[in-house]
Amino acid sequence: MKAFFDNSTLFHFPWRQGNRFEIFIDGPNFFPQMLEAINGARQSIYLEMYLVESGSVTDRFISAILKAAERGVQASLLLDDYGATDLNQRDRQRLVHKNITIVYYNELRSHNTLFNLYRVLLRQHQHLLHRNHRKLLLLDTETAFVGGAGLTDEFDPPQHAEKAWRETMLRIQGPVVADWQQLFVKTWNSISAAALNRLPLTALSADEQHAGIQAGRVTTNNSKHHSELLLSLSRRIYHAKHRVWLSTAYFVPSWRIRRRLKRVAKAGVDVRLLLPGPITDHPAVRYASHRLYGRLLKNGIRIFEYQPRFLHSKCALCDDWVSIGSSNYDRWNLRWNLEANQEINDAGLASQVKEMFEQDFSDSKEYTYAGWQRRSWHLHILSWFWKQVERFSQKIGR
Repeated sequence: MKAFFDNSTLFHFPWRQGNRFEIFIDGPNFFPQMLEAINGARQSIYLEMYLVESGSVTDRFISAILKAAERGVQASLLLDDYGATDLNQRDRQRLVHKNITIVYYNELRSHNTLFNLYRVLLRQHQHLLHRNHRKLLLLDTETAFVGGAGLTDEFDPPQHAEKAWRETMLRIQGPVVADWQQLFVKTWNSISAAALNRLPLTALSADEQHAGIQAGRVTTNNSKHHSELLLSLSRRIYHAKHRVWLSTAYFVPSWRIRRRLKRVAKAGVDVRLLLPGPITDHPAVRYASHRLYGRLLKNGIRIFEYQPRFLHSKCALCDDWVSIGSSNYDRWNLRWNLEANQEINDAGLASQVKEMFEQDFSDSKEYTYAGWQRRSWHLHILSWFWKQVERFSQKIGR
């Protein structure tokens, strides 16, 4: 690992050795692991989530958290107020317990969409756009789960399982867990009168220490125009020798990222983008990103659109470096949201991520430059229109 990656003063957390990371693909695989960890919690549960909606998945998590609270575990839930709009009153009442504390990030006066648009666009209340988009479950200061999933049935439908959103989560053990705890506590204490204190990290056993050989670093975005996430990705793209593969749910990257992708592709690096296909929760963003396809394809970048279901996974692979977390690396999220990713520098895990990408590529439609030039006229118009909307949105608050 190059020294400037380890010693940069531009990153809040350093690289730490001796961690263990395990990848889980899709809700039916990672939700049971998360629930099992809650059931085994002895001291504390920290949950930081953006999207929380009443339904089967959230019901299972509430039940597990309540059982933990009944046996004396202290549960601290940090939810984004906008993201939790569809958490109904019944579920909020179920979470009323002496050992459960809930804090809502950047609370809104109203959850009415038109009223909030009025406040943002006409009253210039841009602070309403600051959201907490992180996804973190931290248990007993010894295990963390990080990725892109929220607590919603979209990731594990009780019916039509084939429609589950495609997502990736990490289970983390080792020294970096303390960094995730520090990040959670700092955000919590910035908005809550019920302050939390950092707990000592649970020491790994001798066998766990021997097994934990992977290097990791937590990178963040503080929604105040300083993004470690963007800086780290930009550097890794610049120094890539073999591959740069990116998976994101919303592809509206900065000019700097697009430029670096094109430069390394021209230099012979295998650059691929894995993006949502026709099945998406925000078609407008897909159409806006289509405006970028032509130049990227012309410069040797391969573009794949995932077909079976909605691709929500957020993952970057640059040689042996991996980044998985909440960030889509799009300009809107990096400007307005709290985001956090787990970076890993390990050849073994990078090989697993490579296999994951290759499976997703096989379930995708690849575009060519010649084929893209022949797309229908109405797709030209849609992409042009939504690109103008996207450009307008970037002017808000400037």
